[in-house]
Amino acid sequence: MSAAVSVPKHQLFESPNSRAIEIGAWTVTARTNPISNAGESDALQAAIGGMPLPEMTFGNNSLELEHRASGWRYVFTTEEALKGVRNGELQEGDGGVKVGYADAWLKSRTGPSSQIPMPKTVPTKPFDWTYTTLYPGHNDVSSSSGIEWRSADRNDTSHTIPLAELTRHDPILFYAEIPLYEDELHDNGASHLLVRIRVMPTCIFILQRFTLRVDNVLFRNYDTRIYHSFASSPPLVVRETSGWEAPYDRVKWRLPKRDDLTPLTDPMWIAKILSEIPAEISQEIGAGTRWRGLGTKIEVATLT
Repeated sequence: MSAAVSVPKHQLFESPNSRAIEIGAWTVTARTNPISNAGESDALQAAIGGMPLPEMTFGNNSLELEHRASGWRYVFTTEEALKGVRNGELQEGDGGVKVGYADAWLKSRTGPSSQIPMPKTVPTKPFDWTYTTLYPGHNDVSSSSGIEWRSADRNDTSHTIPLAELTRHDPILFYAEIPLYEDELHDNGASHLLVRIRVMPTCIFILQRFTLRVDNVLFRNYDTRIYHSFASSPPLVVRETSGWEAPYDRVKWRLPKRDDLTPLTDPMWIAKILSEIPAEISQEIGAGTRWRGLGTKIEVATLT
């Protein structure tokens, strides 16, 4: 803990499925609930246009950031995150992924030498089966503020996220992890979206991370970082979105032990390796999918 940092007045609240903190002009509420039941899943599926839901969908989970003085509210929800998944035929920039053995599998069953008749099937509506989303959170519709995001000024140091501050050993006044969804992609990998928040004496920091692993094809990561310094005047919020992608073998090659594949299932390790790969590969070329999420964008919002 830094001796120079004093702890501001704050109040914590807790209920069976939510936790909150009030600090200064801010209220942060994290809601964590069990996986959605059948009725909740049906309602959520209808709300997102009928797209099949991930295997583990936490439809009642959310993170809400409210600045009481301005009336601004920013929220992360499962429903809005899933609305960011392509529901329909994939388009240019969606970063569509095909499982490595899909073509061979289909050819073995439909080619001239195949002795196995294809089963009769009912056409289903296409969607992005990897559940890739570029959702960065959203301004709540009930927010009384018309505050909007604008591009950051690269020459303004207040328009950046200070890593030095975030890595200091300051006390953590509030912390929460909120899973939104997870899917094992029919045993072909994993896709999951998780939000974390830390409130410290000097700032609020949120990291939402989407992680995708498609076995023998690629790794993909999309981070949304939200930062607010309590010292900023007028209050300023920084939002940084970053996307990385790389071929599966390029990440696998960096395993500490060749015979231990465990790190390939660790989102933190995956994110670290993708960020260490030269940006011209991981944030420009990627795995050749032409995914529009590659690169980094920084925006700011002034709360008045």
